[in-house]
Amino acid sequence: MLAGAACAALTVLCAPVSAATSPELPGAAYDASADQAVGAFYAARNGAPLWLRSTNDSAAAGALLSILERAPLDGLESGPAIASQARSLISRAQAGDAAASAEAERLLSAAWIRYVGALQTPPAGMTYADQWVAPRRDTAASILAKAAAAPSLASYVQRVAQVNPLYAQLRDAAWISMQSSGGSLDPRILASLDRARQIPPQGRYVMIDTAGARLYMIDDGQIADSMKVIVGKADPSTQTPMIASAIYYATLNPYWHVSADILRSTIAPNVLSLGLGYLKSRGYQVMSADGEMLDPAKVDWRAVAAGRDTVRVRQLPGAANSMGRIKIPFPNSSDLYLHDTPNRDLFAQDDRNLSHGCIRLEDAERLGRWLMGREPEAASKEPEQNVLLPKPVPIYVTYLTAQAKDGRLTLLDDIYGRDREVAALH
Repeated sequence: MLAGAACAALTVLCAPVSAATSPELPGAAYDASADQAVGAFYAARNGAPLWLRSTNDSAAAGALLSILERAPLDGLESGPAIASQARSLISRAQAGDAAASAEAERLLSAAWIRYVGALQTPPAGMTYADQWVAPRRDTAASILAKAAAAPSLASYVQRVAQVNPLYAQLRDAAWISMQSSGGSLDPRILASLDRARQIPPQGRYVMIDTAGARLYMIDDGQIADSMKVIVGKADPSTQTPMIASAIYYATLNPYWHVSADILRSTIAPNVLSLGLGYLKSRGYQVMSADGEMLDPAKVDWRAVAAGRDTVRVRQLPGAANSMGRIKIPFPNSSDLYLHDTPNRDLFAQDDRNLSHGCIRLEDAERLGRWLMGREPEAASKEPEQNVLLPKPVPIYVTYLTAQAKDGRLTLLDDIYGRDREVAALH
């Protein structure tokens, strides 16, 4: 939804753009590299305008002005002030001031550079664990070159500003809310917009929203499927982090390698209270740090519980295995992964912040089929069978406490306390 749509019918003078002074952008110092890019861009065009080429092309300028009006939602606080300055210059141009037309032209190009730069700014708190999905930021020169090459500049501007379908829906709902509330917005809205901005507009990928505890399978900008997930508890030590990475393979019949904190807090105390039969009944194997099998009877479990001794414990594949039948790892330094689970009753709960950080899947086989393009059947009963995907699939683990449905905003609890940090940046 664009404000000021009447600007799409602007009447402007078709005057060549001089290489005179660069425009002053309200709200921030003008970036020197962008200044040089604007100058070089118009010099290469022999001063030919981009935004204000003729009365028939004024739709592009109108579209950009409308976008700038609501640009604070996109991370560009000075957008409305830039739009106001550009409108003033265009009014002077309509009265026959060729210098004002040239200045408005350069101002719009400079504003477009800053706007696209704001859209491409990575969100606070996101870790890019695989370079394949790391954000690529366009240079100022590239931003202008792509705009100039577009068959329809107005359509191109609106397509770039849409970012992705989820983001566009959330921003439209936020814009309506902002207008009705006199400009004030809940911090969760701005924080969620910052995070949703980094979700790709196209392609095939998995997105997990830890605030809503839900996984989405996205195909070419559309939600192909979704399911409930269980994510990390609210405690800082167990929260599921925001990570962008890529899934390359799935593991069928996985072991569960028990983390050190679960070993100390759960496994060792249970051995002390229930005896060694606890390990056998649940399929646990005990190993040394270098992977050598150990006799559980010779382990000092009190020392393990107290953190004075270190062993490794893994659970064999089977019906009781905490990984279920499928584990879906991806590169990251937090040892975060997706996995099946034998305990499905927990998915009926509204509060699904229950794990130690990893993500349990409501229907791991369904996700496995979508990723692998076939039934995720193991070739045998052998443990740890890694099956490559036909193509790597990006995965985005994010945190969206504001969501839009049917044009209306829904706000969720900031269970991880992350939104206040983002609000301080706006």
